[in-house]
Amino acid sequence: MRIVVLTGGIGGARFLLGVRAYAREVGAEVTAVVNVGDDLRLHGLRICPDLDSVLYTLGGGADPTRGWGRADESWTVKDEMAAYGAEPGWFGLGDRDIATHLVRTTMLDAGYPLHQVTEALATRWQPGVRLLPATDDRLETHAIIDLDGGQRAIHFQEWWVRYRAQVPTHRFVFVGAESAKPAPGVAEAIAGADVLLVAPSNPVVSIAPILAVPGLREAVTDGPASVVGVSPIIGGAPVRGMADRCLAVVGVECSAGGVGGLYGGRATGGLIDGWLVAEEDAATVVPDVTVRALPLRMTDEAATAAMVRAAVELT
Repeated sequence: MRIVVLTGGIGGARFLLGVRAYAREVGAEVTAVVNVGDDLRLHGLRICPDLDSVLYTLGGGADPTRGWGRADESWTVKDEMAAYGAEPGWFGLGDRDIATHLVRTTMLDAGYPLHQVTEALATRWQPGVRLLPATDDRLETHAIIDLDGGQRAIHFQEWWVRYRAQVPTHRFVFVGAESAKPAPGVAEAIAGADVLLVAPSNPVVSIAPILAVPGLREAVTDGPASVVGVSPIIGGAPVRGMADRCLAVVGVECSAGGVGGLYGGRATGGLIDGWLVAEEDAATVVPDVTVRALPLRMTDEAATAAMVRAAVELT
C-alpha cells in the first residue's frame, strides 16, 4: 500500500506519528508532502518551519511542551542578537535549531535543491517516512492587512508570530505559486497513491499552499484511489493554533462541516471522498463525501494510528 499525506504545522507532524505506526503494522510506504508556505529567510538563514517540525517530531527531537523547535533548547544566540538590537526581534531561533538552518542554507547556497537538502537532513533524524517539500521553488504565504492607515502585505510568520493574527486581514496570497513547480517525485507520489490523507492541518495556510502549486490540485483530484481528510476542528474550535482566525479571513465557518465543505467532494470537483470528524461533530454532513465520526484527539501514537486506520478504511 502506498500512502501519501498532505501536511503542515505541528498537528500535521503529530498526525504523521500515527501514519508511520500504522504503516509499519501493514507494511505500507508513506510519502509526506509538506507545506513550504511558512518558509522564510531570517538572519541570512533559510527557515523551513513545517519541514523541521516533521523532522524533529518523527526523529524524537521535538520539544514536547512548546510543540515546536528542539527539545533541551538553549537561546544564547537569540539573546546575543537582541543585545545587538538585530531585527526582527519577534522571531527567535534556538541554538540547536540554528544548526539545522546553517546546514540547510549552506547546501542551498551550494546549489542543491530543497528536496535533496531535506533528504540529507533526514539521514540524521531517520523519520521513517519519505519527506518531500511541495516545491523546491520560492513559495511564501503572505497576509494582506490593514496597518499604519493603509493595506500592506506581510509574511505569514509576521502575521502569526508578531501580530498573533489580531490585525485586520483581507486575504492570504501565495507569493511565487504561479511559477512554482512540484518538487521531483511529488506529483508522481500523489498520482500513484492508494490512499491520500489530508492531515488535520490548518486548511488555509498549511494545505492550501500545497494545492496552489500548479498541477498538484489536479493530481489530487485525478490520481489517488481514495482521498480522505481529517478535521482539524473539534466542537467548533481548532485543536491547536489559530485556524479559526484563518478560516474567518476566507469566510469559512470554523466547524468540521465548514472545513469539509471548503475541501469539497471529489465526485463534484472538490478534493475528498471521505471526511473524519470528532464524535462531538457526528451530525456533520458534507455533500458527496462519506463522513465518519470517531475520537480525533491525538493523545498518543496508538490513538493517532487508530485514526489513520479508520481513514484508510473509510472509502
